Amino acid sequence: MAAKRAERLVNLVFALLGTRQYVSAAKIRATVPGYEPDDGTERADEAFKRMFERDKAELREIGVPLETGRTSVFDTEDGYRIARASYELPEITLTGEEAAAVGLALRLWQSAQLAGAAQSALVKLRAAGVEVDQSRTLPIQPRLDAGEPAFEPCYAAARDRRELAFDYRRPDEPAPTRRRVQPWGVVAWHGRWYLVGHDLDRQAPRVFRLSRVAGTPRATGPAGAFEPPADLDLARVVARSERREEELVVVRVRPGAAIGLRRHAESLGPVEDSRGGVEDRLQLRTTEPWALADEIAAYGPDVLVEAPQRMREAVVQRLTRLAALRTPA
Repeated sequence: MAAKRAERLVNLVFALLGTRQYVSAAKIRATVPGYEPDDGTERADEAFKRMFERDKAELREIGVPLETGRTSVFDTEDGYRIARASYELPEITLTGEEAAAVGLALRLWQSAQLAGAAQSALVKLRAAGVEVDQSRTLPIQPRLDAGEPAFEPCYAAARDRRELAFDYRRPDEPAPTRRRVQPWGVVAWHGRWYLVGHDLDRQAPRVFRLSRVAGTPRATGPAGAFEPPADLDLARVVARSERREEELVVVRVRPGAAIGLRRHAESLGPVEDSRGGVEDRLQLRTTEPWALADEIAAYGPDVLVEAPQRMREAVVQRLTRLAALRTPA
């Protein structure tokens, strides 16, 4: 869409939102910048009519509720308006924890290819009256893709629908092997990043852990060379590739903290802490221990893992890594 046309459509929407009455085409022509001025000629009238008809169709096509009608019985022609109640978004309400989660997500997506989308989402939420706290939870600046050099080339290839070639190192193989893949997408699961796609040599869907990719993946061929399955669920594909048994995790939580964690926990009663105070002892069940470790780490010093030891180590590892990211170079 040309810049002038886009500006004219925006002006038209503002003009029709600012009134409860139906506005005639003649008044729109006189007040909205960008339309053919009325110079009394038939050519100018025809040019305006064609332009206005295209604009009305464009607005309705993109979902703007443009209404046609007459304000009173004395009107001789139809007018136009946009009902504000039908056009504006309903009120968006987020709990404190949901808003904090949005803020944390915005801090996570710092790669150049995703920062624009994250910032756009933040602007839309604030325009709707939702205050998103980007500093809540941990006072650190994490970047999940910082430790995965393969993240951006894999993401870009999946976005552009280009074939991808890379060396992949499996734990049960002595050396990396060359893989050629039609990448369907990149997804985080259990604290790790995975590439999901169609392996061209094996002619079957495959899941690749990005930490096992050796070197820099290279995209080949034209963009739009393939299409992922219509019903694709990346997380489900990764989940099917690894089956996990349920684990029990016991944590200590400061009173009034970690409300989200408490929602899916079983209380084991109060327990005295090292300072003579009282903490809440909780038991959690999970089949996704790495995802739970991410959640626990987000609460910082408010949550302490008692058992099992490997969950405790996983949370400590995450906090240590995040603290290192915050430390100036």
